[in-house]
Amino acid sequence: MQSLDNHYWRSRIPIPATLKLYNTCSLPVFPCGSECWAVTKVNARRIDALDQWCLRTLLGMKWHQFVRKEDVTRIAKQSNLTVIIQSRCLSIFGHIACVDDDTDAKMFLTAPQPDNWKRPPGRPHIMWLNTIQHNLRAYNLTLNEAVDLAQNHPLWRHVWHYALLVVHARKEEDLPERQLKIQEQTEQQQQQQV
Repeated sequence: MQSLDNHYWRSRIPIPATLKLYNTCSLPVFPCGSECWAVTKVNARRIDALDQWCLRTLLGMKWHQFVRKEDVTRIAKQSNLTVIIQSRCLSIFGHIACVDDDTDAKMFLTAPQPDNWKRPPGRPHIMWLNTIQHNLRAYNLTLNEAVDLAQNHPLWRHVWHYALLVVHARKEEDLPERQLKIQEQTEQQQQQQV
């Protein structure tokens, strides 16, 4: 992070170019393998905190400006890292749900959990399937309904892309005045640095 800090946080590269560098070089590294993660609420907060820290540093926002995280993501014009991870999890879930019924992964996905099953000692408290069920609950879908819906792959992609857009749009209430004010502050800071 120190080398990134010297190269593009504090350099004189314009903000749009810096954001493109961040989105193409740094951002793909963070969610690497995230389609298999079992994300808890605490982990989701930590992931979003990392993303927010990077974006605030790129945009030149200081802690004493009290900028809301929704405004930061709106100015950067990108979704939260947890939304990206959620879309990857649902994408791999759709792929698994589309395979033949006699495949091991599909049987694991659709098999009911035994009543006397307990989590082995030392294992994580939440499983990947629990994360998927939690993500589907936000869209009013059960696991079996989602498996049936995923059989039609183009429809499944359309449904969860649309659902993610709806959830993201709910979070983005129109606050253009605040956005302009924050952009003006960041531009003033950049002019003072030059």
